[in-house]
Amino acid sequence: MKKLNIALLAGGNSSEREVALASAAMILDAFDRSRYNVIPVDVHGLHWTCKGAGDRKVEVDKTDFSVPVGDGKIRFDYAFIMIHGTPGEDGKLQGYLEMMGIPYSTSGFVSSVETFDKTLCKRIVSEIDGLCLAREVLLRRGDRVDADAIAARLGLPVFVKPNASGSSCGVTKVKSVADMVPAIERAFTESDAVLIEEFIEGREFGCGVWITADGIRALPVTEIKSHKEFFDYEAKYTAGMSDEITPAEIPAAATVRIQRLAEAAAKACNCRGIVRVDFIMTPTGDIYMVEINSVPGMSGGSIVPKQIAAAGLNMTEVINAVIEDTLCRR
Repeated sequence: MKKLNIALLAGGNSSEREVALASAAMILDAFDRSRYNVIPVDVHGLHWTCKGAGDRKVEVDKTDFSVPVGDGKIRFDYAFIMIHGTPGEDGKLQGYLEMMGIPYSTSGFVSSVETFDKTLCKRIVSEIDGLCLAREVLLRRGDRVDADAIAARLGLPVFVKPNASGSSCGVTKVKSVADMVPAIERAFTESDAVLIEEFIEGREFGCGVWITADGIRALPVTEIKSHKEFFDYEAKYTAGMSDEITPAEIPAAATVRIQRLAEAAAKACNCRGIVRVDFIMTPTGDIYMVEINSVPGMSGGSIVPKQIAAAGLNMTEVINAVIEDTLCRR
């Protein structure tokens, strides 16, 4: 059987670029080379490049999604998207690939747009029975900011975050009215809209969900214990700054509740491939959804690879299943 030529799309244009490159580097080794010719492609602005002879950079021809080789070219049959943030999670790459007729590994264009926009995603999942959502204020660029009114409505502290971003980039826990505007300004450097949410006291969890044509399967739940005040960028990507316990040491009933809510959220947003849904569980047992990550981290320290291992799976078989599922859907 002819090997598929797969473009492993890495990098991206956001503050998550370095994390995405690390995820792609780790997942590259897990591909089944008996089935696939895998070529890493660094997507950075308008330049999509891969390494040619002598490590020189070769530009991908975006008119037919190919790369020149000698006197000919290699046309990619498939795109495995490993880009966190734009353009891998916000629908831009998905839209291009759909127009080109190229199958790819992630949720579709519409689903990617929906899950990347935190406020829109919350609206979509709001009818799920048993799922709680933090109260919020949404600001668009140019809106008047009344920090006192926001604090009166949501209380303090609050979380100020970009409405469309990931890896906790631009996120601030605000404890005073005086700190509100600087935090909003910081968040606007990452997104054209800023989401301000009430603080929810509780334990933080992440649950990977694997979606194929055969159905939806939740992976084991991970509890995230940050050594900082919250699970910020440093806590996520600096060794020793957090404990990620997989499987989470919680009662079986709580695990099942989180898994069922993760599956319901992924289904509501019509996700595909592998996603991760993050939650906070309060001391009274209420479960609040934080967000859906449509291209979750896959580096050595990431949560989903640990959950895949805890489920008794290996990354190679999961990658094979994701690719085969995509091709079957076509």
